[in-house]
Amino acid sequence: MTVVLDHRRLREEAAIEPDPPITGEATKETQIIAIYGKGGSGKSFALSNLSYMMAQQGKRVLLIGCDPKSDTTSLLFGGKSCPTIIETSAKKKLAGEEVKIEDVCFKRDGVFAMELGGPEVGRGCGGRGIIHGFELLEKLGFHEWGFDYVLLDFLGDVVCGGFGLPIARDMCQKVIVVGSNDLQSLYVANNVCSAVEYFRKLGGNVGVAGMVINKDDGTGEAAAFAKSVGIPVLAAIPANEDIRRKSANYQIIGMPGSEWAPLFEELALNVAEAPPVRPKPLTSDGLLGLFSADITGSAYKLEPASQADMRGTEFVEKKTLEVIYDQV
Repeated sequence: MTVVLDHRRLREEAAIEPDPPITGEATKETQIIAIYGKGGSGKSFALSNLSYMMAQQGKRVLLIGCDPKSDTTSLLFGGKSCPTIIETSAKKKLAGEEVKIEDVCFKRDGVFAMELGGPEVGRGCGGRGIIHGFELLEKLGFHEWGFDYVLLDFLGDVVCGGFGLPIARDMCQKVIVVGSNDLQSLYVANNVCSAVEYFRKLGGNVGVAGMVINKDDGTGEAAAFAKSVGIPVLAAIPANEDIRRKSANYQIIGMPGSEWAPLFEELALNVAEAPPVRPKPLTSDGLLGLFSADITGSAYKLEPASQADMRGTEFVEKKTLEVIYDQV
């Protein structure tokens, strides 16, 4: 009975639709920027270094991890994971206590950061967890905080429900996509552009400010994608062994005076100044066209299957028993 009830609860939860998108011009002084990318595309790496550089430039920056993996802030905090809002809220609720900002928000060299987290595997919807996390942030005074920039790190593989929250509800002024020169990450980036365009048609105001190319090997597919959908490249982070090694060791490379400082200084400037634009999402064939046919297999022609193929033997079509009357 417990399993049945749990299944029913999950179905009811999944059926809840987000509120309609808010219309009207954004008036907040704080720039709220949602960054989307495929899992493993390096968006958390880029965001940790970007937020650090912004803080060193005198900006007040809040970094919020909105990925159920809760790995956004790990590089910023030297590999240490901070307690998530969802996890902390559950524990405090059991103890009859309220969540305080010092329970979930931590700082390093001027960067403030926190993780929303998500439900345990198989025990809830990650998107609903995001919505619940933002409800808690509002109770903690989110709209009264004084930051120059709030950077939201979102999983881009799924742009429905809670993961599409900033776009659907005009919670941010602009979106940035992170991708590499590979089909899967650009497929995700294109999906995000499609979501932005969909909600713009419904009266939303969110636009795409540009793309960050990570692990750029110089082959050019990501740059070609950005040009095709009509968004600028804000920065191209090279596929470099020094960057890979330092990132794997949870080291910030976007520090003033470092070898890679100019790269992140330029990215910080472009992120701040790039206006949100309406993208022109590609079709599936258009996306495949960015890559050579020997890589994607796009030259393959679809071959229809027959009833005989499905049965593994000969197939003789039976005559219909339907009675057809002559028209008078």
